[in-house]
Amino acid sequence: MTTLNRSELLFVYDAQDCNPNGNPIGDNRPRRDPDTGKGIITDVRLKRYLRDQLQDDGFDIYVKKIAGESRTRTTLIKDVLGGVSGAEDLEDIEDIGESFLEAATDVRYFGATLSFEASDDEEDEAFRGALNSAFPNHYQGPVQFLPAKSLNEVEENEEYDSLTSVISTGEGNRQGGFDLDDKRIKYGIFPFYGLVDNHGAETTNLSAADVERLDTLCWRALKNQTTSRSKLGQEPRLYLRVEYAEDDYHIGGLQNLLDLDDGDDPLRSISDVVLDVSDLLSTLDKNRDRIETIHLIGDDRMTLDTGDEAISGDQLATELDSRGLDVHEIDVVDERDLAR
Repeated sequence: MTTLNRSELLFVYDAQDCNPNGNPIGDNRPRRDPDTGKGIITDVRLKRYLRDQLQDDGFDIYVKKIAGESRTRTTLIKDVLGGVSGAEDLEDIEDIGESFLEAATDVRYFGATLSFEASDDEEDEAFRGALNSAFPNHYQGPVQFLPAKSLNEVEENEEYDSLTSVISTGEGNRQGGFDLDDKRIKYGIFPFYGLVDNHGAETTNLSAADVERLDTLCWRALKNQTTSRSKLGQEPRLYLRVEYAEDDYHIGGLQNLLDLDDGDDPLRSISDVVLDVSDLLSTLDKNRDRIETIHLIGDDRMTLDTGDEAISGDQLATELDSRGLDVHEIDVVDERDLAR
């Protein structure tokens, strides 16, 4: 297996008039930091988008819904291995671990817990024992994200709360009404920070093609997996994968190098945003000898403040190139199938 370089990820997306990550134990209200009022999107939410996009792209995943069945780990492992139903079937697989990692694309990225539940059924218990002998308790995922906190303080849009849906009977009458708890934020812009660990990649067989797939996967997942009523309104704005030339080196905390230019008016859309990337650019510049390539996508609707001038997101590649950094400007459409 080819040795991978370590990479850092910076993925910025925004949310307008939607609920980017409801809290099920908080009446599904959008998550917010109670001290700062900043919005929160968990890494689990982002990984769900990525898993669903992988599945839509034709890759099998381990952590998924299985129609008509309870989603136990035993059920999931049977599904992803395909045709495996009992302990005797495992004996026909030459290397169970390798077969599992080849099939379960999401595990190569994010890892998985693989301690299987006990059963009162004798056959199921034999199968569980065989699984526990074949697998480690868990795979630690080489691709990890931190939860994202919005760069701005978010406000909940009360205008959408407790809407009433009225049904027409077809006879000119209006019948009944249902209270719809429709909890949304007005606007938030969220920077996700992630790391692709070169050592963890060896454990899960994460390949160079898998890492390259991330360069379109994140962007396409936000485009394709946020089309439901409460999630529509989220858009990807900036993606950077900083691939390092030196083993075991990364800058760290790239999300903390972003800021918003101060303005008097509250943020309500991407048109109101000026993202200050001056600290990010100077930090990348200082580390140019340790950086192999910066892979990036920038949205032309986002305005970036470089410290010297305002540019659009799609001009960031030119700005980095002018500083002597090697840049790969990602074409999401042309490159989406290259790493399949």
